[in-house]
Amino acid sequence: MSLGAHLQELKKKHATLSARVEEAERSPGTDDLTIRALKKEKLRLKEEISRLDA
Repeated sequence: MSLGAHLQELKKKHATLSARVEEAERSPGTDDLTIRALKKEKLRLKEEISRLDA
């Protein structure tokens, strides 16, 4: 997999996680630990994207 394709895949995963976080925050049945885990994974992806894109 080329670097460009890998970056695109990471960006797609980041966008998917972003949508899941928003959905979880709107859902009253979602606990804070789940939301925190999603946000942590989203941040990890963002950092990896930034590192590879530099």
